[in-house]
This record gives sequence, C-alpha cells and structure tokens, in this order.
Amino acid sequence: MGTYSKIFKPLLDKMAGVAASVILFPVFAVVVLLQLLVCQSNPFFLQKRPGKGEKIFTLIKFKTMCKSKEIKGELLSDLERLTPLGAFLRATSLDELPQLINVVKGDMSFIGPRPLLVEYLHLYTEEQRKRHHVMPGITGWAQINGRDKISWEKKFELDLWYVENISFRTDIKILCKTVLEILRALIARKYEHVSVPKFSGTNTTSKGCFK
Repeated sequence: MGTYSKIFKPLLDKMAGVAASVILFPVFAVVVLLQLLVCQSNPFFLQKRPGKGEKIFTLIKFKTMCKSKEIKGELLSDLERLTPLGAFLRATSLDELPQLINVVKGDMSFIGPRPLLVEYLHLYTEEQRKRHHVMPGITGWAQINGRDKISWEKKFELDLWYVENISFRTDIKILCKTVLEILRALIARKYEHVSVPKFSGTNTTSKGCFK
C-alpha cells in the first residue's frame, strides 16, 4: 500500500465525512421523519460486518423494509416488506447515508469494497480475502460496474482490482460515477430492486434473496 492509502485517504475520509454530515444533515433528518411515519419504528438498520483486517464493526443504514407480519406471526417476504420509500432509498443509495457515521468513526471509507456479511468470511478463497486489506467503502469499483447485477465472482474480481490499483485518481472516478448513477435514478424515477443470491462459495449458486 502506498502513502495515499495509508495516510492521505484516511485523513480525507475523516474531513469529508464531517463536512458531508453537516451539509447533508437536513436530508438525513427528513429521511428519519419519513421512516418514522412509514414504519413507525427505529429507522436505522444495524448489522455486524467485517472491515479492514476482517475486524468486525457495526454498519449503520436506513431501514428499507418494515417488519410487517402475517396472521401467524411470521415475517412477510423481503419483497412484500420493501416499502416504496425503501425502494427509493435503495435506488438513490440514500439508505447508505448513515454510514457517514462509520466513515467519521474510522470503520469505513467513502470508497472501497462493500462490507459483506460476517457469515461469508469462512467461504472466501485466500485471494478473495484480500478485499479486506483495505477499508470497506460506501461505494466502490464493483458498485459502478454492475452493482447487484453481476455475479459474486465478478464482484470479487473488481474488488481485488481496486485493492491492487487504489489511488486518488481512481477514488475520484468512482465517486463521480456514483453521483451520476444517483442522479440518473432520480431523473428517470426508476427505483428498481434486484434480488441478490447469498454468497455460498465460489462457483456455487443459491436462491435469490435481498442483501
């Protein structure tokens, strides 16, 4: 890892994280209020995820699904629980907004491989584990090159490319493309959600489910 990755990137993340938190606080507050009106419960989704060096931290997101239950008391399917507001938050990546807190805390970076589930750790190959050599990000190289529409193997390939080619120029490119994708979603008003299969090991498949 070079000087940028070890020194300048963490410093830039902290500074930009604080600035973005202040600037976007009105948006943050509006989403919290809307979530409270829609789901009438805690608007935040908290989950343990592995970060740099596979150190476990608590990831913070806005909830996109309500805990609606059937008559028998069992949770409805992910698709049935996904609210219109939740679909909008996912499409525009606003559900990731609380992760600015993770960035300021030093758990995450703005740019890096997405932090996945802890349960996946034992399934990675030695090569795939290298994605944990850098700080996980709110957005990343895989997110602007297919996001949830590409295979797990392709995602890991893109993540590893980023780990090996991390630079200020690459980070700016990823950030700009992420902003463009968000603007496209807003302009087109196309808030699609993609069913993502759980990772169950390289060259294996499983039934679709939400991430």
